[in-house]
Amino acid sequence: MTADIAEPLDTAEHAEKPVQTEHAWLSLKPEHFQLLRLSALPADRETGLRPLMFLSFERVERHSAEESFLRLTLSLVSHSAHKEINTLEVWADHQRKEVRINPELPLRTEPSNRGLGRFMLAQAARWAQKRWSHYTLANQVLLVKHTSNDAARLRRDHALQAQGFTVSYEDAVQMRASCSAGRVSELHNDWNEKKVSIISTIDTAMMLHKADQSLSEQSTQIKLYHDQVQQLKSEDNTLRFTISMLIVFAIFQAALLIWIATR
Repeated sequence: MTADIAEPLDTAEHAEKPVQTEHAWLSLKPEHFQLLRLSALPADRETGLRPLMFLSFERVERHSAEESFLRLTLSLVSHSAHKEINTLEVWADHQRKEVRINPELPLRTEPSNRGLGRFMLAQAARWAQKRWSHYTLANQVLLVKHTSNDAARLRRDHALQAQGFTVSYEDAVQMRASCSAGRVSELHNDWNEKKVSIISTIDTAMMLHKADQSLSEQSTQIKLYHDQVQQLKSEDNTLRFTISMLIVFAIFQAALLIWIATR
């Protein structure tokens, strides 16, 4: 009896635990691309120079009866950012009627202090408000370790509050905060378009066309200047030769006059 009971218990202890697999949508690649223009802004003491920049704005979304998914990504031409930077994910749970924005990590953008955080949150709000305005928003914990300094924390809080979120600190030293909002409909879907603007395909084509024309004109001017420089060099060599011959002739005449005078 004892042996019969112990065997199934031992088998249960050594049974393999189920392996948690990653959601299939998390491996999706971007499918839609747009061009973003970051306007040149005055230099900031905290973040430094803020020149004119262009970024690729990428998105992918999926829908099912249980949930919907949106991922927004910003890609810099100069370098590729880490996965946890310039990425915003939105999950809509249709069973619980709840929307979660970046449930794993808080939104971080580079370059910072350029209005990109508000832009991405506004895009997420527009996407969710099209179908699920009545859904509730899940709260998110904000930790001080997610910001580089106090100025970055204040910019983060300002961006969240500007988009309709409420930031409430749970302690006096402001180490931990809660980001919350009522429903999706309460979020603001606008942003500072003077800082960040979406460039349409036609505008992009016009920019490329103007750039190509400018390069062609500059190439023609450079060729013209090169020809002028070569011509001036040729004239300079001719003048140098003429001057050298005149000097030689003058020396010859001087020597001849001295020889005649001494005879």
